[in-house]
Amino acid sequence: MLSPQGFSHLLHSPPGALETLRTYWDDLAPDIYLRDSGRYRRRRHSCFVVDRDDVRCVPHRGHWQSIEYNALHGGLERWFEPMAAEMVVQPLWQQILRVMATCCSALKGVQPWYVEAHQFRIDTTDGIGRPTPEGAHRDGVDFVVVVLVGRLGIKGGETRVFEAAGAHGIRFTMSEPWSVLVLDDERFIHETTPIQPIDASAKECGHRDTLVLTFRASGFQQPAG
Repeated sequence: MLSPQGFSHLLHSPPGALETLRTYWDDLAPDIYLRDSGRYRRRRHSCFVVDRDDVRCVPHRGHWQSIEYNALHGGLERWFEPMAAEMVVQPLWQQILRVMATCCSALKGVQPWYVEAHQFRIDTTDGIGRPTPEGAHRDGVDFVVVVLVGRLGIKGGETRVFEAAGAHGIRFTMSEPWSVLVLDDERFIHETTPIQPIDASAKECGHRDTLVLTFRASGFQQPAG
């Protein structure tokens, strides 16, 4: 785990600089692929290749996972709206990808990293929102980075991380904006419990905003053939 202060230090960015990105979570498109018929998830998705200092946004492509890694939505090519063009050209955004790719290279060798970036807003429109409707899972990549952008008017959302080949695990709730969880996807499975509104009578629904980055060394996941 990285604290917000630790994340800013790693990025060599001044305190508060990350807040300039928060507004991009207010314009996410509904996730039309939810197989539980929920209306609680909004998202955007873009893909990048990071090769040392070079950060390149690749042509927009669908998000695909095998059933092995996503029993609910696996085997389905999902085309989400891309991230805002003005966001992905910001130096701070590119620095996030560059620095996290450097961390991955420190663990598994210097190489190009194929990165999928997901902006999520999970809300309580339906009375309950499910950050991981597929349950505890791995993502089929090398590393997963989860950044809490913010949470408003909600309870729940506990993160659970367990050894993929063992019985040990930890539970915690990410509550401080811009705190970061980095996972070795080969070694750990993870999930986040549902969220509910703190005040069920409130006119505005609550929400939990996250940025999820996946880093894969051998290319983007895609259907065989």
